Amino acid sequence: MAEFDVAICLRKNKSSSQNDQKRADAEARNKAAAAALPPETQLGQLISEVAESRVQAKLSELKDASRLFKEASKALGPLDVLVNCAAADSQSVADLPDISEDLWSSTMTTNVDAPMLLSQLFAAQEVVGKKGGGSIINISSIEGSRPAPGHSHYATSKAALEMLTKASALEFGSRGIRVNAIAPGLINRAGIEEGWPEGVAAWKAAAPLGRLVDPFDIASTCVFLASPMSSSISGTVLTVDCGLSIKPGW
Repeated sequence: MAEFDVAICLRKNKSSSQNDQKRADAEARNKAAAAALPPETQLGQLISEVAESRVQAKLSELKDASRLFKEASKALGPLDVLVNCAAADSQSVADLPDISEDLWSSTMTTNVDAPMLLSQLFAAQEVVGKKGGGSIINISSIEGSRPAPGHSHYATSKAALEMLTKASALEFGSRGIRVNAIAPGLINRAGIEEGWPEGVAAWKAAAPLGRLVDPFDIASTCVFLASPMSSSISGTVLTVDCGLSIKPGW
């Protein structure tokens, strides 16, 4: 959702070994049942489970971003993972000479300033250092390295976000916090082929895999970067664009 972010945390509470075993058995049964469900159904279950703890904020207003983090922490406890996925003005087309101060400012506030503030708050959690760190994942775009005409404000914000990712990984690493980014290409969504047929056709013709990016692939990449499977990965921008970026530029 544009300008909105959601913080989700799953925590384990202390309990007896007997209760631990019961919970482990229940979790195993739940995982086995969930694995048999289609991905969209699994996502629906997760959304239902965390709906009561959902917190929303308008990230174009930094005070609201700060409130988001505080309320999420209060509802969920110490946060293990932060995904900065909100973005503004990805569809606002303006030639560089015509970009207004308001458009430039609003794009940078939501796309760069808010992720920086949330990352600072995440790293400031005392429990992060005590339990061995956490994971910050910033959602960038291939436009962070491949600007498009009329998108200079958006492309610049994503380039800044990618450098913030690397700088954060460097400075937060001593606390065990890993920071990475994902740079998606054109993501499939309802109505995109009807609303922008020429753009979709051009993308499919250019991408080696010949298709748009499946949004589930972005979610899966987030899960990977948040999990112990990527425990040695930090400061990286992972491109998910069906191979478009490897195409020659001439």
